[in-house]
Amino acid sequence: MTLRGIARRSFGGIVAVVLTSGAYTFGQTRSAPVDPGVRGGPAGAGTPLNGLTADETAFFQDGQARFANIEVVTNGTNNGLGPRFNSNQCLSCHSQPNVGGSSPVQNPLIAVATLNGAKNSVPWFITQNGPVREARFKKSNGVIDGSVHDLFVITGRTDAPGCNIAQFDFLPAGNPLTGQGGNANIIFRIPTPLFGTGLIEAIPDSAILANMQSNTSAKSALGISGHANAHLSGNVNRSANDGTITRFGWKAQNKSLLMFASEAYNVEMGVTNQLFPQERDETPGCLFNATPEDTLNFTPTPSTTGNSNVAVISDIEAFANFMRMLAPPTPAPATPSSERGHATFAKIGCVHCHTPSLTTGAKIASGSSTNPSVALSNQTANLYSDLIVHHMGKGLADGITQGGAGPDEFRTAPLWGVGQRVFFLHDGRTTNLVEAIQDHKSSGSEANKVIEHFNKLSIQEQQEIIDFLRSL
Repeated sequence: MTLRGIARRSFGGIVAVVLTSGAYTFGQTRSAPVDPGVRGGPAGAGTPLNGLTADETAFFQDGQARFANIEVVTNGTNNGLGPRFNSNQCLSCHSQPNVGGSSPVQNPLIAVATLNGAKNSVPWFITQNGPVREARFKKSNGVIDGSVHDLFVITGRTDAPGCNIAQFDFLPAGNPLTGQGGNANIIFRIPTPLFGTGLIEAIPDSAILANMQSNTSAKSALGISGHANAHLSGNVNRSANDGTITRFGWKAQNKSLLMFASEAYNVEMGVTNQLFPQERDETPGCLFNATPEDTLNFTPTPSTTGNSNVAVISDIEAFANFMRMLAPPTPAPATPSSERGHATFAKIGCVHCHTPSLTTGAKIASGSSTNPSVALSNQTANLYSDLIVHHMGKGLADGITQGGAGPDEFRTAPLWGVGQRVFFLHDGRTTNLVEAIQDHKSSGSEANKVIEHFNKLSIQEQQEIIDFLRSL
């Protein structure tokens, strides 16, 4: 393999670096398949869905602009960073290969740690060339925890006078790039891509359940079962709030894009909002704004798009609109190798979890309960996921339970756009697709037999599967 170059794309001050790989030398003898790395060419992602109305487009653009806003603690507006946070901008975590994606090559958290006079130390698992990560503690003071413990604090920032709280202790250190081998009480998560999430939100529960119940004999022979993330005992994959299927996040723990956005705003940036109105740390001297900080704006001024209507809504609603109307990634043109890889991917059983496509509901409304959105209704989502959770075995287990997703269970990660992703698996432990595939195999994993089938393929057939995945 030869490296053709590095493409840099800048969005709101965040630079996404894309490694572009060259072709293999014909006749080269290999003893294992090789991941050629992030494919070159246009990003093919970050654009709005086809068929949006003018009003939908205006709200998409407004949400996209807010997605790039950099939060501070106090600046005369309601929104405020902290007291504890992971980053100061949605885009910093979701920028590869374009706005709305996943962790970029160059880690933005290094600069965020000391921005505006902050005194934060950079945790050992955050490196210049490693992924953006959040940290969850398995236990706190001997009690089961599982929640996010933010990396940074606002102590020392010029816009947070008098605040004096300490960072959490993440030591002892391990391998900084893989995140493995350090404090056994801490697990990591990297950002999930947001492309096409509006289509995922619009898939009916009945379609997910019908797919889960299909091909049962073939799935059983491979040891594949899986269930939707259950919050209510006895009701597989159902929300504790209304009994419907949850589908967002590494463990399918979030029900909707509004829930996803509002949780991230408070957990990742420390901005309270109307779904999560309390600060996660209420230490006196570190609270500078009325809560919730992000609310509906009853006296709007014209927004960045010049449309005062969009300025009425809160940031979390704007984020949700942006994600809801964000198009899925466009795959690369098929090649003979990727087409053969696609067929082999299906033949060995990968499709029993990575379902090639599901269809959205017939009438999905984006802004009006009486007018279905053409862009979201009756659309085929080529997501390569069944949106349910599976046992992934001891090797990938993170020891965290969320809803009905247990310590070794994860949602089948959608594969659309995987060709331009840099980091893989829930904790970003590898940049290599071949390693990510092999990591699916360990004691207790539902993928064991499929990976055994993969390992029995010829090197050429394995390479064709990698080529297919990098084409997505």
